[in-house]
Amino acid sequence: MASGPHPIPAAASASSASSSSASAPASSSSAASSSSAPAVTAAASGGPVSAASGSGPAAGILIGDRLYSEVSLTIDHSLIPEERLSPTPSMQDGLDLPSETDLRILGCELIQAAGILLRLPQVAMATGQVLFHRFFYSKSFVKHSFEIVAMACINLASKIEEAPRRIRDVINVFHHLRQLRGKRTPSPLILDQNYINTKNQVIKAERRVLKELGFCVHVKHPHKIIVMYLQVLECERNQTLVQTAWVVHDGKS
Repeated sequence: MASGPHPIPAAASASSASSSSASAPASSSSAASSSSAPAVTAAASGGPVSAASGSGPAAGILIGDRLYSEVSLTIDHSLIPEERLSPTPSMQDGLDLPSETDLRILGCELIQAAGILLRLPQVAMATGQVLFHRFFYSKSFVKHSFEIVAMACINLASKIEEAPRRIRDVINVFHHLRQLRGKRTPSPLILDQNYINTKNQVIKAERRVLKELGFCVHVKHPHKIIVMYLQVLECERNQTLVQTAWVVHDGKS
């Protein structure tokens, strides 16, 4: 993961805005955002910073001769627009919808199983699954290994939820799960060149996820709201209803 904040090129963040929980175009009405973003960008780039003139999609932060967009966190940007849901990048590359759905389910199941073995809190697993879905609404399953991306997402989510795990442990857990899926006798992970290559791929995939999501990786989970509604309805003791509501949410994360 990157060691510090980095400015996001307007072209890159514009292409990934709909796949993240926030959009990259600047908001001229957000005075606090426009005043704090230059300082953050300056600290990351070490160069002179000046705010671009004008408003609308072209507005942003001008560093030298390059225009960088600001980050606008509003409720209007929390959902992926319908035009990005179909066709997805994977479908444009020739992957049919049932196969893509199966890959999404498998990726989320891997993240959940790996999170349990890594003893992560449930919120970290849910965050990893959301990041996984968002990334593949911007990139294609055909061009990116879903298993490597799943490793990157759970590794990134563990940092976001303040329960970091070592990349070595993440790779070791996925290696164990791969053996179980193949019904092979579990064997220890060998720290050879293949392990080094996998580690480098996970690190690069984590950076790619951050870039595609415009570094907007905050996820607001509705689990607490579900519990609150059940308490208001005095149904918190109905275990079947509680479990069904929880599972339905996880299935649509």
